[in-house]
Amino acid sequence: MTTVGYIGLGRMGGGMALNLAKSVSPVYVFDPISEAMKPLLDAGAIACDSAADIAKKCDLIFMCLPFAPEVRAVMFGPDGIHNARRNELTIVDTTTLDRTDAIAICKEAAEVGITYWDCPISGMPFRAYDGTLTMMFGGSAEGFAFAKPYLDHMGEHIIHAGPVGCGQAMKALNNIVYDINIAAISEVIPLALAVGLDADLVAELMTTGSSKSFASEYFVPRMMDRAFHTDFAMEDAYKDIINVQRMRDETGASIPVVDAMVKSYQSAMDAGFGREPKSAMIKVYEEKLGVKFTRPDAKD
Repeated sequence: MTTVGYIGLGRMGGGMALNLAKSVSPVYVFDPISEAMKPLLDAGAIACDSAADIAKKCDLIFMCLPFAPEVRAVMFGPDGIHNARRNELTIVDTTTLDRTDAIAICKEAAEVGITYWDCPISGMPFRAYDGTLTMMFGGSAEGFAFAKPYLDHMGEHIIHAGPVGCGQAMKALNNIVYDINIAAISEVIPLALAVGLDADLVAELMTTGSSKSFASEYFVPRMMDRAFHTDFAMEDAYKDIINVQRMRDETGASIPVVDAMVKSYQSAMDAGFGREPKSAMIKVYEEKLGVKFTRPDAKD
């Protein structure tokens, strides 16, 4: 019988672990912020004191962490998984990483007897809690068959992307198309206002017409409400851009539309909006044209 653990209970991991705990028992959980574990404990999960503590109890561990350094610390650090595991151990890492980091971590894990697969996710926190995420698994066919019954509790669309690293490649390419949509919306809406179009009508167009996308449905209302503090920061999401740029360099691909989006993205960060969500790109173009896409009662 496989014993399951989950490390990293933030905005995405918390919802995913909660859905897992509703369907699998027991689930052992750990997060360095103890308050993050409370909803899981209320759902019947069992708290652990550290990553090492989880490794002593579990055969399969899911992780959702901020960046590669945190993954390495949890796996190979002094109080990490490697130093405490009691038997064969499998890691399914839903952290968004550079593709090359995922491949390197997999190799390092294998050298110390740990099986590692990457499985980044696509979707907002509400989809993590709804259990409707898209999940992109990078690993062997046998590994996918083993992990999928657990992934099915956390996601609605589970894709076997290919070998380790392919999950990260697929996630980055998906997010780049999403970023292009956001950049286009951010550039075009201020232009629409500058030529005299009504903000409410432009919002209606962008969320119902042929320009409609998940990016417009999600961000256009938030732009109008000036809600630039509730979503993932641009700086933290920049790793997707780096991932795709490295793939371009490896293959010699031409990606001029991506390059143009990166300039908009970088301009927003250079203007001081890096800790705000991607929708803050609109502020660069609003300032240039002297307009503001907003509702009368919205507070920036």
